[in-house]
Amino acid sequence: MFPYDSTLLKAVQLVPNSVADVLQIMQNIEATCIDGDGLKWFNWLYLQVTNAVEARIAAGGFADPSWLAELDVQFAKLYFGALASSLSGQATPDCWQALFEHRSQVQIARIQFALAGINAHINHDLPEAIVATCAVTGTVPQHGGTQYADYTGLNTSLDSLVESAKQTLHVRLLGDPLPAISHLEDTLASWSVTAARESAWNNAEILWHLRPEPGLSSAFMDSLDGLTSVASRTLLVPVPV
Repeated sequence: MFPYDSTLLKAVQLVPNSVADVLQIMQNIEATCIDGDGLKWFNWLYLQVTNAVEARIAAGGFADPSWLAELDVQFAKLYFGALASSLSGQATPDCWQALFEHRSQVQIARIQFALAGINAHINHDLPEAIVATCAVTGTVPQHGGTQYADYTGLNTSLDSLVESAKQTLHVRLLGDPLPAISHLEDTLASWSVTAARESAWNNAEILWHLRPEPGLSSAFMDSLDGLTSVASRTLLVPVPV
């Protein structure tokens, strides 16, 4: 779709082992994508979120910082993996493909691309990332635990970043202004990172208990993909001139 897609593919085929690795890959994506690529604006917001997480880990802002760092890596791997699959023509979750196939549509606002990516990443990927993190660290996803407290402790910062992005990215893909009133206002007003992350944690608890049944786990993820893709495609409805 873009002449630099092969460069993007090489970047996301690298496997991160630390938050620093994750940031480097995101920075490579940032440096590669042009402003007219919707992927750039999701990656831009995600990069800001990851920088905020890294800063808080470094400042000792969590009770279990190693768990949060592992979650950051496991989470980002799913984004990079989805992009790599799409760029190489392989099967890709539909919630992600909704974003990737619209990357060049100039009537869509930058914030729409950013939120469609956040929607796919939180509602589809995050439960899987939480389960993977717990498996690696020997913990269990449960409400009331140390990990859950650290996890929810990020909500205020993440909501603030998204609210700021709603203003910064409130232009069409190429930077031209949007109409004063459109369906986009209602769409943006209804989006809550906190609510999405709570739902993701609930789904992670379900997915954790489904681990002995791979068929049920797969069916559960397929169902999440279906529901999440509906939201992604709703978020990506072009704003009329």
